[in-house]
Amino acid sequence: MPTYTVTNSNFNLSPKQQKNLAEGITKVHNQVTGANTYFAQVIFNKTKKNNHFMGGKKVKEPSLFLLGQIRAGRSKEVKDRLISDLKDILAKKSKLDETQIWVYIIDLPPSQMIEYGAVLQESGKESEWFTNLSPKLKNKLSKIEK
Repeated sequence: MPTYTVTNSNFNLSPKQQKNLAEGITKVHNQVTGANTYFAQVIFNKTKKNNHFMGGKKVKEPSLFLLGQIRAGRSKEVKDRLISDLKDILAKKSKLDETQIWVYIIDLPPSQMIEYGAVLQESGKESEWFTNLSPKLKNKLSKIEK
């Protein structure tokens, strides 16, 4: 499951902005990688006042950071598009300038990830993984899928 952690610094995100960002991040991940939407989760954090420094100096301007942990195995072209499209959706939904947006993607081997209680398959084998799940979990995930 790609886990995207969004951290906003020196500004607030409204619940509506969070929802729009989560939907946008999920849609980008789905469209670029082909992975089902129920794999994408988005978690929001906010830095406390005066807890953001760069070059040892306090940062005062608004900034938005996205750390995505995704399954390894995708091509450079896919990851380049993913990073670029994520930056674009963050800028659009937050209304920040792209110079205030930071996006990092970390590849994790699928064998080192358990989601919904099962070790993940290689990228592209989501259907095989889904087939081996319990009927109860299949039903739950089908309700999440858009």
